Amino acid sequence: MFKRIGLLILANLAVFVMLSIVLTIVQMIFGVNFGTMSGKSLNLGALFIFSMVVGFTGSLISLAMSKQMAKMSMGVQVIDPSRPRNNLEAYLVEVVRRQADKAGIPMPEVGVYEGEPNAFATGASRSSSLVAVSTGLLGVMGRDEVEAVIAHEISHVKNGDMVTMTLLQGVMNTFVIFISRIVGWVVDRQILRNEDDGPGVGYYVTSLVLDIALGFLASMVVAAFSRYREFHADAGAARIMDGSSPMIRALERLGGVEPNELPGSVKGFGISGGIGSLFASHPSIEDRIAALREGRYNA
Repeated sequence: MFKRIGLLILANLAVFVMLSIVLTIVQMIFGVNFGTMSGKSLNLGALFIFSMVVGFTGSLISLAMSKQMAKMSMGVQVIDPSRPRNNLEAYLVEVVRRQADKAGIPMPEVGVYEGEPNAFATGASRSSSLVAVSTGLLGVMGRDEVEAVIAHEISHVKNGDMVTMTLLQGVMNTFVIFISRIVGWVVDRQILRNEDDGPGVGYYVTSLVLDIALGFLASMVVAAFSRYREFHADAGAARIMDGSSPMIRALERLGGVEPNELPGSVKGFGISGGIGSLFASHPSIEDRIAALREGRYNA
């Protein structure tokens, strides 16, 4: 299983750090303080609004681009539901349609991509979602296992996990930026004793360093919530499949293969993902199977 930091977390982190750097450069060159600092004082209200704008912009951009980026980066071939090219495509469309009806959500787009066993769901909303499965997964799993995996992804869409994770990432980004600039102001004014009307080098350097350092700590919180949502998606799949056995068998099958790495925008919504660290987007296969057998997340 993957050991590296989830690309989803890094993508959001990179976008908001980039925006922070750009705005900081604008501040330094043009002397624009965005209302966060006035002379030698710190306007906490204006700073919080600034932090929200920067923090949520990165997450919302990532969400808005997630489906298109997934199609491009994974080479997803979207199936025309009215004109499937073969029996396999017709089967996948029928499964997704049936499960979406059962879950009470609009029919997602359905796609197939070349790769090792995995699947994912993405999209900015329930009415604009995509469910994609790999050829590797279709090659190693039986039909009931494939349907359980698709049900897992349908559950992600039904639960609104893409939007929920985006909002959580935006909140974490906001507090990272807010705290880093408060600490930057303290370093600049109290430790380095900057007496100028505008912020000094200490403010800029400290805030940028803390953007990155605190961003990684925030990503642990996001990853922990992602693991929690995986348990619920497994339980949702069990409900759609009218029993947990197919989902358990699918997970057992995944436990014996090495799934391919998904792009950042969908890493947290695959059937399998990185494990073994505080940055893991998915719990271990063993924990997921145990939760299903115990009915831990059925409520």
